[in-house]
Amino acid sequence: LLLKSGNDCAVALAEHVGGNVDEFVNMMNKKAYEIGAKDTHCTNPHGLDTEDNYSTAYDIAKITCYAKNIDIISKIMNTESITVNFGNTAKFLANTNRLLTTYEYCNGGKTGFTKKARRTLVTTASKDGMNLIVVTFNDGDDFKDHKNLYEKYFNNFKVVKVLNKGDKYGFDSYIGKDFKIIVNDSDNYSTNVVVDNKEGKRNGEIVGKVE
Repeated sequence: LLLKSGNDCAVALAEHVGGNVDEFVNMMNKKAYEIGAKDTHCTNPHGLDTEDNYSTAYDIAKITCYAKNIDIISKIMNTESITVNFGNTAKFLANTNRLLTTYEYCNGGKTGFTKKARRTLVTTASKDGMNLIVVTFNDGDDFKDHKNLYEKYFNNFKVVKVLNKGDKYGFDSYIGKDFKIIVNDSDNYSTNVVVDNKEGKRNGEIVGKVE
């Protein structure tokens, strides 16, 4: 499905997981809404053009970020090629995302094309602890543009850890995880921990926020 844009495979997976295509499409729309992709609506499991099948570059980035945190999907999107056995027949599949083999920091993504959307591409890349996603629609030189955007942001921004997991604030409050931000070399920043309400809270529950 992911390496070669197998629309037939998308339908087979939808029927297996959802019981039928319509139920799986309902699951897709529910999941998109849950993760904040609220300008997305699916009418099929493969993305071919229909009147009410749409999304935005921002939503595709959100969906990709969610998918990258699922180990098996992240692994597949970062697979350059694989030989799959269908019974006695072996089929070689090469990933259509050329950046996997031409840009050293690329570690995932998905190509797309329909008559309405034209060339679409989402890719992911990681360098020095910074994880980026680029999405383009209707871009005739998308692989080059993605690489140039990655180079721009990798060269001009950096990840800074401003708070450490376990840092204490007051007698009984602490930072639950490392807090990192992405900054430009010329950016100025400061941090402020605001404890809203600790009354009645149990260990591990949120009692404040970082500004």
